[in-house]
Amino acid sequence: MDEDGAQIGIKTTDEAREYAYAKGLDLVEVAAQADPPVARVMDYGKYRYEQEQKAKLARRHQQQINIKEIKFRPKIGIHDYETKKGHVVRFLNQRAKVKVTIMFRGRENLHPERGRDLLLRLAEEIKEVATIESPPLLDGRNMVMLLGPTKNAGVKTDAQGEDIERSEEAIQGDGERQAPPPAGHEEPQPAAQVAEAEAKVR
Repeated sequence: MDEDGAQIGIKTTDEAREYAYAKGLDLVEVAAQADPPVARVMDYGKYRYEQEQKAKLARRHQQQINIKEIKFRPKIGIHDYETKKGHVVRFLNQRAKVKVTIMFRGRENLHPERGRDLLLRLAEEIKEVATIESPPLLDGRNMVMLLGPTKNAGVKTDAQGEDIERSEEAIQGDGERQAPPPAGHEEPQPAAQVAEAEAKVR
């Protein structure tokens, strides 16, 4: 085949090579198992460059799935629960998915509803940044739920930050001003002015 993909007929290796070199191109074997083998005349350097660019473009558009895992116990304490919930929120704000696992031990697996209630409670409390992609399901001695980030996950509340900063600046500015004198309170007059006023009255 020539550079345009058109058939140029059956040629010996030497004839095909001379044909390619005459056009300043390369002879590339594309189907070695065929009978006879199929070769193509092309600019091999340009071909490799185009293939690399296509691969880069495909990688750029390929979404990388990042999954984190957080493990809970059915009888987790309040402090540990809040700490791990914070980790879940942080991962979601990083646009990662989170696999939340409840680990049952001993007779705890006799009450799977406790683990399910805990997982659903977590999902409800962080629903602003989390959506349930896979509901709580038993997996051996564990119960697993998969959370994905919502559109709001990772969005910074810049407007709120600006409002707080402006409020702080206003407070600081007011603090530098001198407080006005109380109503009805007059500044004390110098003694000379008081004596002069008394003399005029007399």
